[in-house]
Amino acid sequence: MTSISETPAFVRPFPALTPAQRLHIEINGYVVVPGVLSADECGEIREALQKIKRDLLSTGDAKKNHVRGAFSPLSLPHQFFVASLIAADPAFTAYATHPRLVGMAEEIIGGEARLCEFNGQINSRNPADDLSAPPTFAFHTGMDVPFGNHDKNGLTHSLFVKTLTNLTDMGPDDGGTVVVAGSHKLDLPDSLLAQCAYADPNLIHQVVAPKGSTLLFFETLIHATGQIRSDNERAIIVAGYGSTLLPWWDGTPLSESFQQRIPPHLSTLLLGKEHWTRGPRYRDLSKPVDARKFTLADGWHAEPDA
Repeated sequence: MTSISETPAFVRPFPALTPAQRLHIEINGYVVVPGVLSADECGEIREALQKIKRDLLSTGDAKKNHVRGAFSPLSLPHQFFVASLIAADPAFTAYATHPRLVGMAEEIIGGEARLCEFNGQINSRNPADDLSAPPTFAFHTGMDVPFGNHDKNGLTHSLFVKTLTNLTDMGPDDGGTVVVAGSHKLDLPDSLLAQCAYADPNLIHQVVAPKGSTLLFFETLIHATGQIRSDNERAIIVAGYGSTLLPWWDGTPLSESFQQRIPPHLSTLLLGKEHWTRGPRYRDLSKPVDARKFTLADGWHAEPDA
């Protein structure tokens, strides 16, 4: 199988982060990169997300019934989570294969990336929340520190990272993602770190950023959905990228018809590799960002599954 790093058809930036952005994620475990998507691109993806929500709800059981490969593990009046989006709409496939997003993920992985999971959320304020009480969060991680992290050129890398893009503006009351800053390097129980963070809320950082901004973070970082206190709807799209030897684990196997439509230069990104031929990609902090402009049009707009 041809490596995507050897295939000129899949051009993506490297380094994809400025030295300052790479230092920020090194110290804090996350960085917010502004302007990855335009307002129009956010609108296109948000419209696709609303459509798959409507289609799933129309089946009567959004968890059991799949639509174009997607399903909803969590469907509440104030919270709708939809998984396995990759084959549900061309806008989703274009996001997952966006060269800058993939380049950002590869920079933190330290090698070629493959897509492991892909989901979206449409949330609003929970009417049961007591907004007069200090908020609590469902803090979690997606990978443990000893297994997930390694160092190279003085920088930390992780087997599994995520890109989370705001499709709506996120003000301080709009439920932006919260993280325990710096926890991506600490081999300590999540519950203990969360307890310490609640005791000193300065340790908890919340994403406040306009639509089109992308939160890039280590999955060894403790994180959670923020509390929505405003009347605004929160919409996000999230791609989970891992090293090429990791599997696709998002609940719905990729259909045979979708796999057959994957262009050769995206085979590793969407199907991975069977062996530890991970295509190492390492930068040092002195290297400038590859500032070429990439848009959603540079991703693969795949026809959706039937």
